[in-house]
Amino acid sequence: MPTPLVDVTGLGENAVDIVLRLRQFPAPDGKVEIHSVTTRLGGQIATALAAIRMWGLKVRYIGSAGDDSSAELHAKEFERLGAEVHLRTVRHTPSRLSYILVNEASATRGVLWRRDRKLLLRPSDLKKEWIVRSKLLLIDGENPLASQRAAQWARSAGTSVVCDFDTATTDADKLLHDVDYPVLSSALTQHLAESPDYLTALPLLMNRYKCRLICTTLSEQGALAWDGESFWYAPAYRVHAVDTTGAGDLFHAGFTFGLLQGWGWQRILHFACAAAGLNCTAQGARGRIGSVRAIEALSRSRRRNASLYSARELKRAAEHARHPRS
Repeated sequence: MPTPLVDVTGLGENAVDIVLRLRQFPAPDGKVEIHSVTTRLGGQIATALAAIRMWGLKVRYIGSAGDDSSAELHAKEFERLGAEVHLRTVRHTPSRLSYILVNEASATRGVLWRRDRKLLLRPSDLKKEWIVRSKLLLIDGENPLASQRAAQWARSAGTSVVCDFDTATTDADKLLHDVDYPVLSSALTQHLAESPDYLTALPLLMNRYKCRLICTTLSEQGALAWDGESFWYAPAYRVHAVDTTGAGDLFHAGFTFGLLQGWGWQRILHFACAAAGLNCTAQGARGRIGSVRAIEALSRSRRRNASLYSARELKRAAEHARHPRS
């Protein structure tokens, strides 16, 4: 049977999140009462694909898990969503587990995670048709060799590649040469460019990696992108934040969805920021994956945080990036 064409193939992390809600984070040697404990599904790529599928696109997930109940939970959820799933099961190995500590006072969180090295996907675990029979490939930095092979297959077939990288590793630097649309954390952007100035960093990184557009997420300050000609900026939205877990995953989902819709960059960034904001209004990595209609309603609203950049600043920075002084 031929491999069906899907809109997005995602290769990367899945996790079971144990969410611990605390009044505040403990001080060194301190004690804090746990208000509630819940178990939820998470993981960067798995969560992004769940959202994209809920918005009506066809998705394929490639990942790994141990031979425990966590693997069953992921498989059943993807089956419920109607997604194609290729989950490599590793015997006598626990699945990835994350403990999410949520500070109820600030709605911020800390993450403690565990992943056995046996869960690492290898290029030999992939089938080329899984990759090339998709319109877009979404990867993270969890499986560097497999992700690089998949990205190279994708680009050779004309399939766009988007990445979700948030930590500074040698592997991330190598992988970026095979990514069309890098969407990076603010910390990684600054690290790679060796500059705290995003208006300087993004053009520098685009020149280095030869991508089509590069974007950095700025948490409560929104997101900034550079396409080689213009900067695009969208502030974050004012919402009643309960838990920021999964905000980045939903941003990547919104970015990917908008890209496949053929939207302009400004609309894509607003949609992605709104998707991330809505998800923060409930607990867990998949707390509140809003409908496309709900996300667009928020993106059209004026409930936005103060802009980090003015239109004049962006125009001036774009002119400088296009024509740097000698």
